[in-house]
Amino acid sequence: MTTALAAAPATPHPAFAPPVDLNGHGHYLHWGFVQISAANIVMIVLIGVAFLAALFVPFPKPKPRGRDGR
Repeated sequence: MTTALAAAPATPHPAFAPPVDLNGHGHYLHWGFVQISAANIVMIVLIGVAFLAALFVPFPKPKPRGRDGR
C-alpha cells in the first residue's frame, strides 16, 4: 500500500531548491589553530557591511518648517 506522501518526488521543485548542495561536507578555512566555516565568514562579512552602512549612511534630514511652525 502506497500513500501520497511516499509518492511525492524526492527532490524539491527547482524554484525552491537551495543554490548549493546542503548534503555535502562543509568548507572550512584554516589559519593555524583557527578553523572557521566559509558560511560563517560570509555571514561575518555581511554583518560588518551592514554595521558600516548603519554608521555612514546619513539619516534623512527633517523637512524645513514654515513661519507658522508646521
